Amino acid sequence: MSTQRPITVYVPGDSSAVAVGADEVAAALADHVGVKVVRTGSRGMLWLEPLVEVETPDGRVGYPNVTPGVVVGLVDEGLLSGAAVGGSIGVVDEYPWLSRQRRVSFARVGVTEPTSIADYEAHGGWRGVRRALELDPAAVVEEVTASGLRGRGGAGFPTGVKWRTVLEASADVKFVCCNLDEGDSGTFADRMLAEGDPFTLIEGMLIAAHAVGAREGYIYCRSEYPAAAATLRRAIDVAYAHGWLGERIQGSDLSFDLFVRLGAGAYICGEETSMLESLEGRRGEVRAKPPIPAIEGLFGRPTVVNNVLTFAAAPMILADGGAAYAALGSGRSRGTQVFQLAGNIRQGGIVETDFGVSLRELVEDFGGGTLSGRPVRAVQVGGPLGAYLPADGLDVSMDYEALLEVGGMLGHGGIVVFDDTFDAARMARFAMEFCAKESCGKCTPCRVGSVRGVETIDRIIAGSDLERNLLLLDDLCTTMTKGSLCAMGGLTPMPVQSAIRHFAEDFDRRTP
Repeated sequence: MSTQRPITVYVPGDSSAVAVGADEVAAALADHVGVKVVRTGSRGMLWLEPLVEVETPDGRVGYPNVTPGVVVGLVDEGLLSGAAVGGSIGVVDEYPWLSRQRRVSFARVGVTEPTSIADYEAHGGWRGVRRALELDPAAVVEEVTASGLRGRGGAGFPTGVKWRTVLEASADVKFVCCNLDEGDSGTFADRMLAEGDPFTLIEGMLIAAHAVGAREGYIYCRSEYPAAAATLRRAIDVAYAHGWLGERIQGSDLSFDLFVRLGAGAYICGEETSMLESLEGRRGEVRAKPPIPAIEGLFGRPTVVNNVLTFAAAPMILADGGAAYAALGSGRSRGTQVFQLAGNIRQGGIVETDFGVSLRELVEDFGGGTLSGRPVRAVQVGGPLGAYLPADGLDVSMDYEALLEVGGMLGHGGIVVFDDTFDAARMARFAMEFCAKESCGKCTPCRVGSVRGVETIDRIIAGSDLERNLLLLDDLCTTMTKGSLCAMGGLTPMPVQSAIRHFAEDFDRRTP
């Protein structure tokens, strides 16, 4: 006697979807006979969550903003057959917002079951590391160098150069460390990849380990990401069970152990040396350089430190070759960038596309403008230390060099949108206050300069001796930029000075 094949329904288990009821929706769907519910990551269309997808002969059909209370009605109306009900967006892969992207690092996020190793392999997983293991370490480094991959954590340093430095260093032990601290406002790509496709991160770290001769690795995850940490640990256990971690991986000469460690909530641990201090059990404080971590990193040994998105690019680079990755992008910014749309925006979420897309296209086209419906006045790119760009500056190309030319930075790819109620002076104050609260305290320009910066901006907002205090603030910013040990104090002046440059009227509160 034949049995009917169950209908597969996909419901995101990503934290952003769970926050708006995805767990309850999944439970309601599982109550229906003949339904198999698979939990995935999020496709990144956060304004449509929970987005339920139903497997049909034509592909997965999507149903947005599903709540537990409407599940029975949608099923009665034909949801399980892919009917055009409940505001269906049709076949999800053909949805214009998604189909116009170039998903590379995020190719499997929202598609596969995160900790299913069979699902991962069926969708192209392990191709990169398999090819890497066929090459000697120097050849792997050369592929990464040829790809033009630069660190996606914010610094934009050439990844191949970093890996070659660790490869050529002599030591009894070498390490590979992933920074998943992701403390920038408006950023969430690392979390979404860790929750939605952890094996890609594991594979990228395996490739790095083979390339540099590392035996041990650590993923430093912010404590505010409990779901990401739990998913990573499950994926690591599965990888060990299937021979992708541990001794002589897949019969090769590579042996690699991988661990997850939780941070204590310090923004400064997004900086690589502070992270290493924390991993070693000390307070997260910046180390003076030199030596650089590639020479003396974790426990004084040569260490590769990259963020999640950098490691996530490595599997595609090795699978398809460095030249294929280098063919994407713009100028010296090669490959794709995962942009994160947040703030006062109608369609927030993840957009992965080639470098070179304009900020205007991201904000107005992909983002749909402001959620409030009011005009855009400012956009901050690159986290809380990034520049505020005015509405007439949105045609800038989103790549490292173009943003640098207009006094900004790409950072981790976070984009925070503000409408015309934006107050530049108060946001400049916030930047200094943020630095004061998050500074590790190691250097005077950052520790003291940020406090003096708050006080100076308060006097400016109060209209006290405006010209003198603006001059004092500029002098203070110069000192912080040139004298701080790391980017915490060195970049805090960027949002402050950009706010003054583009929105000078907000700093003059004197009554006419």
